Amino acid sequence: MSFTTEIEVRFKHCDPAGIVFFPRYFEMINDVVEDWFATDLGLPFHELVKENGAPTAQIQATFTAPSMHGDVLTFRLTPTRIGNSSLDYELTAHCGDELRLRASTTLVHVARLGRSLPWPQAIRDRVAAQIASA
Repeated sequence: MSFTTEIEVRFKHCDPAGIVFFPRYFEMINDVVEDWFATDLGLPFHELVKENGAPTAQIQATFTAPSMHGDVLTFRLTPTRIGNSSLDYELTAHCGDELRLRASTTLVHVARLGRSLPWPQAIRDRVAAQIASA
């Protein structure tokens, strides 16, 4: 099962040529992750970061076509593995039928001081259910 959301490419995402500046994709990816946590996992990031966090430990991205100011990108996040304190997911962004971005990412649940922590059981159960239904 995947989480899907749309983001419109805004002026703030673009370089002077009107093309998405690649670091802005990473901001969009983080927005998608925050929405996934709030919507599907029942743990809004503003609640998570009061005590702990879930930083990105690894990300590999392939940019397959440029996105322009005004494009509407459909992001699809699919969890692929849940470990004790890490979580892997695949993410794609399309504009219509055209693939614009593909990423593989690992998040790690950490305490405020940076030590890894086991995921809360409710998060583990919800992610595991999404992986099982994929």
